[in-house]
Amino acid sequence: MTASAHSHIHPTAQATPEFASEGWPENPILARAWRGRHLESVHRGAWVLVDATGAVVDGAGDWNHPVFARSSTKSLQALPLLESGAAERFAIRDDELALALASHHGQEIHVRRVRELLARLGLGPEHLQCGAQLPTDNDARRALTLAGEKGTRAHNNCSGKHTCFLALALHLGVDPARYLERDNAAQALVRRAVEEMSGVRPGELDVAIDGCSAPTFHLPLVRLATALARVANPEGLAEPRRRACERFVRVAAAHPELIGGTRHSMCTDLLRASGGKLFPKLGAEAVYVLGVRERGLGLAVKIDDGNYRAMHPLVIDLCERFGLLSRDVAQAMPEWRQGVLRNWAGLEVGRMEVVA
Repeated sequence: MTASAHSHIHPTAQATPEFASEGWPENPILARAWRGRHLESVHRGAWVLVDATGAVVDGAGDWNHPVFARSSTKSLQALPLLESGAAERFAIRDDELALALASHHGQEIHVRRVRELLARLGLGPEHLQCGAQLPTDNDARRALTLAGEKGTRAHNNCSGKHTCFLALALHLGVDPARYLERDNAAQALVRRAVEEMSGVRPGELDVAIDGCSAPTFHLPLVRLATALARVANPEGLAEPRRRACERFVRVAAAHPELIGGTRHSMCTDLLRASGGKLFPKLGAEAVYVLGVRERGLGLAVKIDDGNYRAMHPLVIDLCERFGLLSRDVAQAMPEWRQGVLRNWAGLEVGRMEVVA
C-alpha cells in the first residue's frame, strides 16, 4: 500500500483572484506508453480500494487529495429522486431510472426514453439545461449528420440525469427553470446525499459547475470510493436509502446498454462481464469508480492528466489483480486492457503498460 498524502508540489507562483492556488500531489506513475523500444509518455495518478466503512484496503498515490468526481456521482445524485417519492409519483420505470445513472452515447434507445419521460412530466427537451450535444456513438452521430440534423439537449450524455432532476424539482415544488440552482430544495437534497454517502467531514465538500451545467462535487478520492462501496453494498443503510441503492444496482445490471451504449462503453462491458456484480461509472477527466457487490468494496481511480488511455487499462488491471474479474474475463476485454498501440493504418507502434 502506498500513500503520498504529505508529498506535494509547490503551488503556482502566480494566481489570479478567480482561482485558488493549490498544490497537486506528486502521485506515482500508474501507466506508461512505449513507442518502439522507447518510453514516450507517462501517466500519474491515484487509486484506492476501500470497504464500506471507508477503511483502505490498498491503493497508490494521494487518495486523500480532493478531485472533481464529475459524472461518477450520478447514483448519489439520483438518491433523492427515489427517497422523496418523486420516482413513484411520476411512475419512473427501471429503464428510465437507468438513464439517471448513465453517461449515455446518445443512441435512439437513450434519446427516445428521455423524450418520453419528459413528455410525461409535461416538459420537453427545451427544459433541459445540459446543452445540446452530438451523440458520442459513431453510427448515431453519422445518422444525424446524414439527415441534416444537429445534436439536441436530449442527445446530451447527461440528459437522463437532468430529466430526473426535473422530476425531483417538480415533486418538491421547485420552478423547473431553477432546477440546477444550488440553493433550491432539490439540489440541497442531492448535496446532502453525497455528503452522507461519502462521509465527508463538514467543510470538506466543495462544488463547481460540471460540463452539463449541473453541480459537480470536489471531494477526496477515498470518500468517493467509500460512497460507491455503500451504493453497491447498502445493507447497513437506513430505509428508504437501502432500497434505492438496491434498485440502482439491479437496474444497471438489467440495462447495461442504457448506462453507456450498445458498443464502446467500458461501463456497459463491465456490467455484462461481471453479471452485474460490479457497479461501475465513468467520470470526465479520467475518473472511474465502481462498487463491488457481495464483497463490500469500492474502487476509485483518477489519472492526473485526465487521459482515458491510461485509465481504462488501469481499471481492468485492478479488477483482475483483486479478483473482481477473473483473468479469463479480463483478457476477453481487449478494447480496455493494456496492450498493443496501433496507428491509423493498423500498424503496431508501441504498447501501453500498467505499472501501478
